[in-house]
Amino acid sequence: MVRPKFDPAKAEGGDAPLLRPASKPMTVTEASELIKSTLEYSMPSSIRVVGQVSNFNVRNHWYFSLKDSECVLNCVAWAAHARKIGLQPRDGDEVVAAGHVTHYGPQGRTQMYVTELAPVGAGALHLRFQALCSELRALGYFAEERKKALPVFPRRIAVITSRSGAALHDVVATAGQRCKAVGLVVIDVRVQGAEAADEVARAITWVNAESDRLKVDAILVTRGGGSAEDLWTFNERVVADAAYASKLPLVAAIGHESDVTVIELVADARAATPTQAAVRLVPSSKDLHTQITHTEHRLEILTRKLLQARRAQLEAITRHEAFRDPTGVIRVIRERMERCAVELQRSAILKLAKCRGQLDSLIARWRAAAPHAQFSRLSNHVDQLQRRLREASVRGIHLRRTLLAAQEQRLAAVDPLAVLERGFSCTTTASGRLIRSVEDVRATDVVRTIVSDGSFRSHVLDGKLDGSHAQHKGTKQSRERQMDLFHGIQ
Repeated sequence: MVRPKFDPAKAEGGDAPLLRPASKPMTVTEASELIKSTLEYSMPSSIRVVGQVSNFNVRNHWYFSLKDSECVLNCVAWAAHARKIGLQPRDGDEVVAAGHVTHYGPQGRTQMYVTELAPVGAGALHLRFQALCSELRALGYFAEERKKALPVFPRRIAVITSRSGAALHDVVATAGQRCKAVGLVVIDVRVQGAEAADEVARAITWVNAESDRLKVDAILVTRGGGSAEDLWTFNERVVADAAYASKLPLVAAIGHESDVTVIELVADARAATPTQAAVRLVPSSKDLHTQITHTEHRLEILTRKLLQARRAQLEAITRHEAFRDPTGVIRVIRERMERCAVELQRSAILKLAKCRGQLDSLIARWRAAAPHAQFSRLSNHVDQLQRRLREASVRGIHLRRTLLAAQEQRLAAVDPLAVLERGFSCTTTASGRLIRSVEDVRATDVVRTIVSDGSFRSHVLDGKLDGSHAQHKGTKQSRERQMDLFHGIQ
């Protein structure tokens, strides 16, 4: 639907035009609003533009330009629309953008708000498929080591497909022909269209949550052939996420053998057709019957061989000596027991003798280490030490007394008081210096004379003593030898 063209005369009630007289200019905001309203009311609500992507930048939202050989158009794709677009373009890509054009006043930019974006040409879906495969492969969605093994004999299989499609008829017919004991639970979903991907993803998640109640052991997601657009439901990211998160083994059979979808790459197993998928999941009753017959035959052969082996073993046992002559076996055992009894008695006697010897040795060691024996030995040792100490003390005292007497005799011989007692005396100055010569004193000096029973003081009259000069002039050596006997007397 095309909006009516913008009429400035009707913008403010239909009478006065929006444009103001030239004498009263409008503000920038008013001019911006005029540009925006003119664009929005004069252009279609949605346009499609083909051009080359330039200056592509992702900041949660997509910011880029579309250009051709002459002009450039600024574009914005909000995050909500960018997620739905899926394929992220690159600079230089030729694309077709759908959206509407408006004017953004705060930045003074006229730009296109893109809601849809697709590559130019028939390869657009293929590019989206390759981009999603590259992303999922990097996340490990296609890794073989994470894929689960299919059940050998499932109780039930959940078939997620359209109830009106031919694929369900092929699955039901094939499963009935192979094994009627395997049940089918049909989950009716849309397999193409705008809401189909969400329905398929919810069905996979629900079957996993209710698997115990439904007694389901595997999931089959299938649909018949169609164009790439018809099969695109199974190339959506939401379906791939649900298949990757499935705890039950999942088999996917979408379209014909030449068709490859993302869910088939994520699934635990891929089948070329719905019929082949049913063959992979449902065991063949004929094959099971053949296998049971073969197993029965093998079991019969093994049982026959086991019976023959046990029969031969029983015959060998009956031929044993114990069955032919039981008393002989008892006799041999009795003789063995008697020998064991004799050997046991001999070993007991030897062991007892050895234990007695060890006990006697321990008793002797205990007696030697008994407290009273230790005390007796220590007392004798202490007595010997005391006796030796007394003898040493007596000898030491006698020796010290002898040495002391000798020292006393030597001291008595050199005692100056003894010399004084023989009639000698000594004279010192008032300061206590010994007078050895008449030259040591002067007239009026006070001298001190020491005799055997005391001392007295006197004054020097003329510095010379009575007697001849020769008497006072004895040899210096003789005087010094005589006065040395009184050296140190105070």
